[in-house]
Amino acid sequence: MSSKAVRLQIRDHHVVVDNGILQLTLSKPDGIITGIRYNGVDNLLEVLNPESNRGYWDLVWNSPGSMGIFDVIKGSRFSVIVENEEQVELSFVRMWDPSLEGKFVPLNIDKRFIVLRGSSGFYSYAIYEHLKDWPDFDIGETRITFKLRKDKFQYMAVADNRQRVMPLPDDRLSGRCQTLAYPEAVLLTDPKNSALKGEVDDKYQYSCENNNLKVHGWISTNPPTGFWQITPSDEFRSGGPLKQSLTSHVGPTTLAIFLSAHYAGQDLVPKFRAGEPWKKVFGPVFLYLNSTSVGDDPFWLWEDAKIQMMAEVESWPYSFPASEDFSKKDQRGMVSGRLLVFDRYVDQDYLPGSGAFVGLSAPGEVGSWQRECKGYQFWTRADDGGYFTINHVLTGDYNLYAWVPGFIGDYRCDALVNVSQGSCIEMGDLVYEPPRDGPTLWEIGIPDRSASEFYVPDPNPIYINKLFVNHPDRFRQYGLWDRYAELYPDEDLVYTVGTSDYRKDWFFAHVPRKTNSNSHEGTTWQIKFQLDRVDRKSMYMLRVAIASATLAELQVRVNDPRSKRPLFTSGLIGRDNSIARHGIHGIYWVYSVSVAGCHLVEGENTIFLTQPRCTSPFQGIMYDYIRLEGPPTK
Repeated sequence: MSSKAVRLQIRDHHVVVDNGILQLTLSKPDGIITGIRYNGVDNLLEVLNPESNRGYWDLVWNSPGSMGIFDVIKGSRFSVIVENEEQVELSFVRMWDPSLEGKFVPLNIDKRFIVLRGSSGFYSYAIYEHLKDWPDFDIGETRITFKLRKDKFQYMAVADNRQRVMPLPDDRLSGRCQTLAYPEAVLLTDPKNSALKGEVDDKYQYSCENNNLKVHGWISTNPPTGFWQITPSDEFRSGGPLKQSLTSHVGPTTLAIFLSAHYAGQDLVPKFRAGEPWKKVFGPVFLYLNSTSVGDDPFWLWEDAKIQMMAEVESWPYSFPASEDFSKKDQRGMVSGRLLVFDRYVDQDYLPGSGAFVGLSAPGEVGSWQRECKGYQFWTRADDGGYFTINHVLTGDYNLYAWVPGFIGDYRCDALVNVSQGSCIEMGDLVYEPPRDGPTLWEIGIPDRSASEFYVPDPNPIYINKLFVNHPDRFRQYGLWDRYAELYPDEDLVYTVGTSDYRKDWFFAHVPRKTNSNSHEGTTWQIKFQLDRVDRKSMYMLRVAIASATLAELQVRVNDPRSKRPLFTSGLIGRDNSIARHGIHGIYWVYSVSVAGCHLVEGENTIFLTQPRCTSPFQGIMYDYIRLEGPPTK
């Protein structure tokens, strides 16, 4: 049976698109999604909310030096871009002019919505444009938000092993919960579903890395219905493949995040100065609806959503968006090559960059891709042989960046990569030489930009999320930072090379110790190690790779914990807030600390790592990997 044609109805204050599978209603000219009719349900969105608080694009912006302003983006001009039996595309535009300075973000914003024939869902994208000589501004966040019916959608799925029955929004109201160390985290004391009593709810427990964040959403069991947010490409997101974003959380709320400072801080807030022109397309993303018969397993809808996600990824870049600002497949280029690793203290031959993350981002310094937030990024994973292909790259100038699991540091190809329409650029063999001065004397951890391999304690039993009990993501439990003082009430962590096991003996976060007076104090960790002989005239090298830092400082001392001046200090670094937000990593840092042989002795040595900042329990460092190298050998 052929599918029904797409039909458009334009009313006084609303516009309705119907393809026989779903009916999408938007306010006119605002472009707020007020209704989604599907599977016999008049509206999947929360009907108890005002129309302006159901489905919308929003952003947070500020003029330099002023506070952030939350803005639900409402169009002032509506137009029909495409209308035929196969497709309807609608535009809701808000134009900026100087009379609006200080009231609205200085951007022209064109929000688009697309419904296709036979499609069980709809697409949305937007074009943001800042013209030359317009006022300076920062944009801290932009996203699409959907608030679903709480009487229907109570089961959430973010990943195969992260899905569960969720609390109701009412459970977070006064009298039903206890607010914890920050407003997003609450202890459920009197939830409507008594099975959830005593659990912690915190939206950050459901964050996800961009490279894994392709589909998430909700299931209603009556009638069996799924609502899924599918993001087929990372190209328009900021911060690269490891940047973490919010997904779905209690509301029931589903988000499509395009820009945010989460797990990074101001480094990932685009700042436009001196009249800098800018234009970017965010999306399209797909809002997918599915259903099954009463009596069938409703949780099969998650499996179906993953299949649909793969189909959307395969279809990228889409052929149907009408805006010329969205480049189609034949307008893009391709870059391929092979990444090799040369570390002569590991192997005299070149090693394949197996599993390397390889990407194109704006020209910049080594590693600058993780702070890049204005342009587009294109990433892939190299195969076991180090071969990679980056498809569907927008035209422009890029640097090629990479990092290889198992090796510290970042690679950048010095040559500028100019991608033109239809180009197929073969980079040939690229060689990454990771930081290395001498042979490894000892090492702690795995160089993978994460602290997940270290000791993550069990949570305090009164602050538990049952989903993460016996779960590979143990670090997502609330309050783990406080466990440090319980494990080390008087003396700090001491790690003995050759005896200690980093999986059991190296706490996942170097945090302050909570004191009896409920204040905090800085902490100093020790690494003890034996040296049979010391070349006192040569230099040794301590490599410290940091997976995350939050208003922290790393001081390094060698064999003299009381020396007034440390051998090395990082100064104040990081605003990731990964410790509080269960992130296990944020912005990546690598420090190389030269240690003169005269500081070392034959026999037992101790390196002292001090994190002195202690005005908050969340100040601290997550280490990725630490290595001491001996003097260079021939």
